[in-house]
Amino acid sequence: MVITTMDYLTIALPKGKLFSLSADLFAKIGYTAEGLSEKSRKLVISNEEKKIKFIITKTADVPTYVEYGAADIGVIGKDVLMESGQDVYELLDLGFGRCHLMMAVPRQQKRADLASYAHTRVATKFPHIAERFFNSKGMQMEYIKLNGSIELGPIVGLSESIVDIVETGATLRENNLEEIVPIMDATARLIANRVSFRLKFDRIHQMVEDLRYILESEVKK
Repeated sequence: MVITTMDYLTIALPKGKLFSLSADLFAKIGYTAEGLSEKSRKLVISNEEKKIKFIITKTADVPTYVEYGAADIGVIGKDVLMESGQDVYELLDLGFGRCHLMMAVPRQQKRADLASYAHTRVATKFPHIAERFFNSKGMQMEYIKLNGSIELGPIVGLSESIVDIVETGATLRENNLEEIVPIMDATARLIANRVSFRLKFDRIHQMVEDLRYILESEVKK
């Protein structure tokens, strides 16, 4: 018998803080694979019995793998999903990885109102989300894309402000930065390739319902 990709359900999991939470959640509905670990040297790990494949990839790449069909399903933060603009189905709010996107400035340079920051530079990993937000406020800004240590921007004079993800606010405080306006809340989301969702509907739908049951059960505890 010839086994094709249609026989498998391929799931993209992001490296980093969402990996173990995602893997643990899938394990609760029986979606597991021997050796599934963020530290694995294997980037594709399969469960041949259940016809499941897990792809382990950088967080920012998950929506791309899903949109182009290299993965049927993926787990990704809402912030990364919105920034990517990839054309995928958003199936389920998984509830974990909670954080929020905000604008922050050096505490000693805080201004009286948001509009007074117009025409200044903002450092961010999320230029598309930031631009949509500031455009909605009628503000033109200069966006400087950074991939790490966003807080460094204002400290070294690269920018007047930052737009970044915050969980506890500890890093802001340690670098004498202060949040001045929230932009959006974000949690992990389950996404699907549009074609896969149609062709593998029964299997994906059942998986979503099983995950939903687990998540709702945990909320009731």
